[in-house]
Amino acid sequence: MSVTIIIPARYASTRLPGKPLLDQTGKALIQHVVEAVSPAERADKTVVATDDDRIMQAVAAFGGKAVMTSRSCRTGTDRLAEAADVLGLADDDIVVNVQGDEPDIPAACIDTLVDLLESGDAAMATLATPLPLDQADDPNKVKVVLAENGTALYFSRAKIPFDRDGRQQVQYLLHLGIYAYRVAFLRRFAAMPATPAERTERLEQLRALENGCRIVATVVNYNGIGIDTPEDYAAFVARASAHAETQSD
Repeated sequence: MSVTIIIPARYASTRLPGKPLLDQTGKALIQHVVEAVSPAERADKTVVATDDDRIMQAVAAFGGKAVMTSRSCRTGTDRLAEAADVLGLADDDIVVNVQGDEPDIPAACIDTLVDLLESGDAAMATLATPLPLDQADDPNKVKVVLAENGTALYFSRAKIPFDRDGRQQVQYLLHLGIYAYRVAFLRRFAAMPATPAERTERLEQLRALENGCRIVATVVNYNGIGIDTPEDYAAFVARASAHAETQSD
């Protein structure tokens, strides 16, 4: 059994075209992501799955590994399943899906996720982190409600659970878009047709729940700062610059 981190990376981002190749820090964004997750102790290899030759070339230039996938992939899950086939992964191998716009993600999150998947019989494993009350209304921040045993009950762009009495004592949980699954389930998941809640919320993980598949999650301290807009990227460049200056002192 092997563990492979696969990072889907499309060139045609709606809000930030060419996002994986943005390089104001001196490195392409996709290189930052690969370098962030590569120290994970539970992972055997890290691979970028892309549909664009420019990204393939950029990954090769910094010594990373990438595979080409079809431009017809409708979702990131489809791209992962195709990459698993290209890599010849076995049914019981584990794939960790890391978004290509998470350059700050700690490698320890990968290890936590793999341990979580291996510790039970859930189809998928994922992560969540505490979300401040003043950010819970943001539909771009996906919320998750967990049972006491860690099973995910629902994911939503809405503010869940609903605070009916207005006591403002709810601890909202931000879902982090990182998953682990065995390859056999990944292939089955990618073949499932889109479901009503998935289409409504535009959240792929709801397809698994609507098909009766169990998703388990655990809470970590990483706050999940992804790069979705030019402003997000500018903030990342500033953080990277400040970190570089600290390291040189």
